[in-house]
Amino acid sequence: MQKNYSMKNKNNNEGKNIDLAITENEVDGGKEVDGGKEVDGRITIDYPGRFDSLSINSQIEDSSDVFTYTEIDSKKINHPYARLSILKKDLQDPKTIKFKAFTRHIPKSTESNVKFRVTLIQEHKEIASNVKFIKIKKN
Repeated sequence: MQKNYSMKNKNNNEGKNIDLAITENEVDGGKEVDGGKEVDGRITIDYPGRFDSLSINSQIEDSSDVFTYTEIDSKKINHPYARLSILKKDLQDPKTIKFKAFTRHIPKSTESNVKFRVTLIQEHKEIASNVKFIKIKKN
């Protein structure tokens, strides 16, 4: 007897809403930031269920360079790793989280692609996520 399995898309946010915004220059319809500058991020959570934590990841394409997270909700931090995990109980307002991140990455050519991803975690499972892409341009 053959069984049919369907795979659920974990990024399909049915009824689960998390939004990520990265603030920097907008050039030709795309997001762009100069190398060596800080970016501002805002996470908006409109999720009716429970969650334990959220995770912010950054990845600079074709590079081992990372963003250092310097501020969460106006609180200064120094987190020089690509992934920042925050427990819900440590958030001032679990609906809106603001952060700042900085990289010293200078692109080898004219620009580098960067992916920022935010995820909501409940009992070690990803329940919602959002991705934004920006470019770092060579000054």
